[in-house]
Amino acid sequence: MIHEENSRKRPCGKTGRPQRKHPPEKSPHGRHAQPHLRMKPETEPSLMPVFAQIGKPPTKAFRPDPFQLDALDAIRENDCLVMAPTGSGKTWIAEEAIRSVFLKGGRCWYASPLKALTNAKWVEFGNHFESANVGIVTGDTKENTDAPILVGTTEILRNQLYDAMHSGRNLNCDLVILDEAHFLGDRDRGVVWEEIMIYLPVRINLLLLSATIGNGEEIAAWLSSIRGKPCRVIREENRPVPLFPLFLHPSGRIMPLVEKNRLFGKIDDFIGRRQHGHSERGLPPFGEMMDILAHSQLLPAIFFLKSRAECDAALGMCGPPADPTADEAFLQDLETLLERFPYLRNHRQLHNLRTARVAAHHGGQLPAWKFLVETMMKQGRLKAIFATSTVAAGVNFPARTIVLMNSDLFNGHEFSPLSGTEFHQMTGRAGRRGQDQVGFMLAVPGRFMDLIHVRKLLFRKPEAIASRIRSDFPMVLNLLLSQTPEDIREIFAKSLAAYQRRHGETQGQPREEQTDLWSDFQRHLRLLREESFVGMDNRLTENGVWASKLRLDQPLLIAECLRRGVFPRGDEKLLAAVIAPFVYDGDQDLIVIRKELPGRLTRVYERVVKTLSPLAGRLKAGGFPVAPLFLWPAVVIYEWAAGGDWNRIIRKAGIADGDMAMLIMRTADNLRQIMSLRETHPETAALAAAAREVILREPVVFD
Repeated sequence: MIHEENSRKRPCGKTGRPQRKHPPEKSPHGRHAQPHLRMKPETEPSLMPVFAQIGKPPTKAFRPDPFQLDALDAIRENDCLVMAPTGSGKTWIAEEAIRSVFLKGGRCWYASPLKALTNAKWVEFGNHFESANVGIVTGDTKENTDAPILVGTTEILRNQLYDAMHSGRNLNCDLVILDEAHFLGDRDRGVVWEEIMIYLPVRINLLLLSATIGNGEEIAAWLSSIRGKPCRVIREENRPVPLFPLFLHPSGRIMPLVEKNRLFGKIDDFIGRRQHGHSERGLPPFGEMMDILAHSQLLPAIFFLKSRAECDAALGMCGPPADPTADEAFLQDLETLLERFPYLRNHRQLHNLRTARVAAHHGGQLPAWKFLVETMMKQGRLKAIFATSTVAAGVNFPARTIVLMNSDLFNGHEFSPLSGTEFHQMTGRAGRRGQDQVGFMLAVPGRFMDLIHVRKLLFRKPEAIASRIRSDFPMVLNLLLSQTPEDIREIFAKSLAAYQRRHGETQGQPREEQTDLWSDFQRHLRLLREESFVGMDNRLTENGVWASKLRLDQPLLIAECLRRGVFPRGDEKLLAAVIAPFVYDGDQDLIVIRKELPGRLTRVYERVVKTLSPLAGRLKAGGFPVAPLFLWPAVVIYEWAAGGDWNRIIRKAGIADGDMAMLIMRTADNLRQIMSLRETHPETAALAAAAREVILREPVVFD
């Protein structure tokens, strides 16, 4: 059905190499490549004392650090922001804070940004507090939600606060923990963190955990100003495992990267001669690098690469490990996981994992495969992982060494030099507490490696967080459920954006870029009135009330389809298919041969597009972004919902496993939102439930 791609560029993470919008300026490594000579393992003599520290530290009884005890003292009475390096014991603080509340009969909410991290905490807390006392709620999983300890994603917690404000009831909770609190500054999702902090009742203590916040005192002062009680800042600078920066010369010689805070002298000479160790084109010699790392006992390692394609290609360059010890334990652990996920036995990268003890980890892979890789890495069974930068944020499998191949990063919009925050997230994975006495960061020269920039990052603090709050239609609809416009104006006055404007410009977001929240809210309100979701009295109409339950990226378009009755009836496959174009947020279009498609699919798709055309035009005229509704997502979801073969679908469509899985999961989440309309749209809500059932199956979901 799907024939070929058009010429649109794929965003970072899609199959193929991302195009840098702004290539780095003159890099200090030069521009002229030399023919590649095989690397020979050598070590700079000055590193011998450092390498002598490599090994497992002596086992000793756990004793909490002073900063951990200080944090527990603080959170018992007030709010607390803990900033400490990765692996320093922030989770222990969370567990003990939960224990303190739980033993008194209280309730706790633990929120994280990632579903994978949420699932891991669910299992972890279940082991600590017994599974009957721990529940989970995400877009995919909902179990034991009346438990006294609840883990979930931040979006779910924000939605529960919306519901509490609407019902007039307080959130049934005594402690909220926001993990990875630096997401407050995330360009796309930071608004959710900020909303939680603004809406959370003052009686509920708030514990924030992060390794990378540059302006913690400012964040705490803002929270104190809006919540009327102290927010104590607990800062720990020392890494539990010291980090030592290294440089890999193209000859294979490992050198210290810095000496007395300056680049090591021989590196200066290398930069001055403007030499490369391998051609700018083609892949670096990953297999030889692995041999070098193994020779110096620097494995296991995480290689941070620029694209999915490079991660996958690196696997084929790695041969079997020189030391085949522990094969039996490795194979036993692998077999246990494959028995759990039998459909992974035919995974095209299983051979590399089994023979070379290496794996790729990125968004283009199946959730179950990523889980298998993460588990094997945490069990110490892998030599290396080749990963995109997404591994740095939230997934917990540190290594002895992290390898930086580039000094820039695709941030979802363009390539830009690594920030202090991004660098600290990556280097936070170097060194395993309890298994390593020292961790390493290895910089490898290459086309997009600026060694001078990396040296500066070693001494740079994480960037200050700037407010990312903004109005959107789900926010405005949900606030109007319980607030008047003037109430909402007061809410915006409590925002971090307002606080930062009052106190001058904030690093990372100049004043002219900070949104006037009130004006933007009024713009949304006017359109909602024009579309009859809000009355002239600024209260939600009947349509506005049920539309507020559609906590989606494009709620007005979905609501318009429901109002006009254009969604299919009696065919759950068609409903799943027609929802898919609403959830795809990329710009990749695929040419579809329409004459090969079922007529009922093209008819319902064209009916939806035609029905929405006037509203889409009004939205665009009002300055609101409207994503195109491509046909190809409907095609692949329809074929999947009809029982099609997974491999055949993705091969024909030319998309990655992970992209297909993400499209299905997002479609399922939109269908779940439609299911919430049981009172007003019972037939469509029931059909949405059936549609979720037919698309949520292996290999997309797993226990």
